[in-house]
Parts: sequence; C-alpha cells; structure tokens
Amino acid sequence: MAVEPQADCLFCKIVSGDVPATVVRETDTTVAFRDINPQAPTHVLVIPKVHHPDGASLAAAEPAIAADVLREAGEVAAQEGIGASGYRVVFNTGSGAGQTVFHAHAHVLGGRGLQWPPG
Repeated sequence: MAVEPQADCLFCKIVSGDVPATVVRETDTTVAFRDINPQAPTHVLVIPKVHHPDGASLAAAEPAIAADVLREAGEVAAQEGIGASGYRVVFNTGSGAGQTVFHAHAHVLGGRGLQWPPG
C-alpha cells in the first residue's frame, strides 16, 4: 500500500504541482521531469505519483506501478532520442548509494558514454 504523500517530500510536492518541474512526460501513475543537477546531457527522473521511499519498497508494495516507472523510463529514452544509442536507468537506494530524495525514482541517463563500473 502506498505511503500517504509526505509534506516534506520534494517529489510529492512536484506531483501535487506545489513545486515546479520541467515535465517531459506524465501518465496516470508517473511523472518524468528533468533533473536540476544533470549528470549527463540527458538526465530525466521518472517517479511514481504515489509515495514510497525507494524503488525496492515500491516494487514490493505496488509491482504494477514499479513496472509503469520502468516502462516510462524506456519511453523517455525514446522521446529524448537516446533509445538507439544506449542509456542507463538507475535506482539509488539509501543515502550510502547517493539517494537524496526518499521518494522512489529512476534516473534515465544518456547522451554520452557511460562507463562501467559507475561511480
């Protein structure tokens, strides 16, 4: 079950329209918007409209919405023109992995070479 929107959650505020974002796609269950601190020429966040603290929690509680987030990540890549050249989808989970907003979200990154391993 979804956690209620959090008053102090930046992404809940974007979903509600209380905080502006450069939205590139929106569905009934997701919002995709440009990252304000891009790490690649294309860096879009895809978030569920429901609040869960991370991708694992979202997948455990609402697998259909987790699938929507992944499907939209692919749609964003296609729309942004990086689908054919390659892109990365990243879910950071926990502060030790670089998560700074504790609302599930996928980073869609592309438009440059992405080395492996990351970091």
